Amino acid sequence: MSSELLQFLLSGITVGAIYALVGLGFSIIYNASHVINFAQGEFVMIGGMGTVFIASAGAPFPIAMIGAVLLAVVIGISLQKLAIERARHASVVTIIIITIGASIFLRGLAGVIWNRDFHSLPAFSGEQPIHVAGAVIVPQSLWILGVTVAVAVALFVFFNRTMIGKAMLGTAHNPFAAKLVGINTNNILILSFALAAALGAIGGILIAPMAPTHYQVGIMLGLKGFSAAIVGGLGSGPGAMVGGLLVGIAEALAAGYISSNYKDVVAFVIILLVLFFMPSGLFGSRASERV
Repeated sequence: MSSELLQFLLSGITVGAIYALVGLGFSIIYNASHVINFAQGEFVMIGGMGTVFIASAGAPFPIAMIGAVLLAVVIGISLQKLAIERARHASVVTIIIITIGASIFLRGLAGVIWNRDFHSLPAFSGEQPIHVAGAVIVPQSLWILGVTVAVAVALFVFFNRTMIGKAMLGTAHNPFAAKLVGINTNNILILSFALAAALGAIGGILIAPMAPTHYQVGIMLGLKGFSAAIVGGLGSGPGAMVGGLLVGIAEALAAGYISSNYKDVVAFVIILLVLFFMPSGLFGSRASERV
């Protein structure tokens, strides 16, 4: 493998891990409520921008990160309680419009309360590059990969080893049956939005030392996270992880071998190809429903 190809692969895996975290948020909410939350990208923005401004107020860096994640969680719960829950009997299109409206509102609010400038966070453990077989990787990339793997393992344990996690899986599989056995599905929905918001905020914090954050950063990251969820199979956690990595690698290869001008187009071309040839995604359910 040439050092050039390895460099592109390392770059693609790094950014793909962020797309995977955002895609996981889409999948968790979709499983619990069959809602596609197009405000998911704004949680990424809140994570990065929130950390910047909490830290600028004098809080230690770790406290600032925790505060930003908690802020995203509170906003996620508020979105579910104040908007999604009230429109639970509305059509799918109406709910999608509500989440798009929430995204625009949060973006504008961030621009007013914080500002519209670009900001960056310091690298977690220095910026001295690490050389690997002729390619270069910065320590922040290792943080991104390490935290993403840790989150994936934690979610696996949560969903398969805890009662709350199993209740979320049960609700996703059959909400009516879940209610019959005593599961409070409303609380499950709240937890789903909180968890998805936390995942987005973590992604925003991890990427901010490598790519400046600003009030509009969530637009593209949200769309690419959605691409990851679609590629992997909407509603599939492992699918979102694999889809994020595939989208990130494809994007990096296109930027390296074709042109960086087409980098942002790749995710949407992949979505179209998947929808044409594999509508359920790589890990999505193939079951059909007669209506």
